[in-house]
Amino acid sequence: MLNFTVGPVQAGEEVRAIGAQQVPYFRTPEFSQVMLENEERMCRFAKAPAGSRCVFITGSGTASMEAAVMNALTHRDKVLLINGGSFGQRFHELLALHQIPFEQIRLSTGQALRAEHLAPYEGRGFTAFVVNIHETSTGVRYDPALISEFCRRNGLFLLVDAISSFLADEFRMADWGVDVMITGSQKALACPPGVSVIVLSPKALARVEKSQARCMYLDLKSALKNGERGQTPFTPAVGTLLQIHERLAQIDRDGGAEAETAKIGALAAWFRSVIHDLPLDICSEAMSNAVTPLMTRNCSAYDVFTTLKDQYGIWVCPNGGEYQHKIFRVGHIGALTQQDYQVLLDALRDLVRRGILK
Repeated sequence: MLNFTVGPVQAGEEVRAIGAQQVPYFRTPEFSQVMLENEERMCRFAKAPAGSRCVFITGSGTASMEAAVMNALTHRDKVLLINGGSFGQRFHELLALHQIPFEQIRLSTGQALRAEHLAPYEGRGFTAFVVNIHETSTGVRYDPALISEFCRRNGLFLLVDAISSFLADEFRMADWGVDVMITGSQKALACPPGVSVIVLSPKALARVEKSQARCMYLDLKSALKNGERGQTPFTPAVGTLLQIHERLAQIDRDGGAEAETAKIGALAAWFRSVIHDLPLDICSEAMSNAVTPLMTRNCSAYDVFTTLKDQYGIWVCPNGGEYQHKIFRVGHIGALTQQDYQVLLDALRDLVRRGILK
């Protein structure tokens, strides 16, 4: 199968080879060194401010979303949330669950965030801003510079879910004043799912230290304390963390985060430039390099997904809910080449010839 989804994505040979090995015991100096190197590279690739820390949670991206909400926000905050899709809605549900006061800016499918959306919220006593910088469900990427300027003017703590956009798009944590950044192992890190990552600025670390979060597994104070010695409080996904180590080292060898972002961006731009002959419309006002959202005109997007899967050995990313039959997404992260995309293009054109895509 060729995998053009946005997670889990295709992994390279070196990462897959580690997955075939026996999982080692982890309470050792050797594994601690691996974890300390993972933390250093993650902070560096995120361009985090000096004094930042990083924790690795054995759990999907939602686990780190919840951990960040529980440990860095409180009932004394007043949060402004951007909600433009299913992952913005997930933050909505987490904030409500943990009884953190918030208001939200609702955006329609694929709608870009603009200054006029933020203007009514200037100077209204908000203390924190929460956003999925890339709303994966619709493909839209919100303007980080716009958000940064708004947060600086209003003195807001900035929590960013960059789960699907980290490494696919430029991310400058210190320059943009981001206090918390979240990502996941199965996106542009191109490792198996099951580990999510939280990078915390010194400002976020101070909040966590004062936190009274009532939890055990997602207690970031405990994770940070154990991380000082390169360990985790509980048994982590050892094999996946070793794969992350190999992948981060590979990115480092190949030119760092900038080179990885440029590679993904070039692949996305090329794909978008060669699909104009197909009866598909790009349906996002501002896209991440990570994925291209495509709207069908006169057929079911879900039928396109299932036909590619069952008859061509190709996975693209379907949508759920009201967009199940309208939109599918083509990812650009993971171990993919132009030759792989040519296989997908040939399959899509064959669907046109067969009258399935129209």
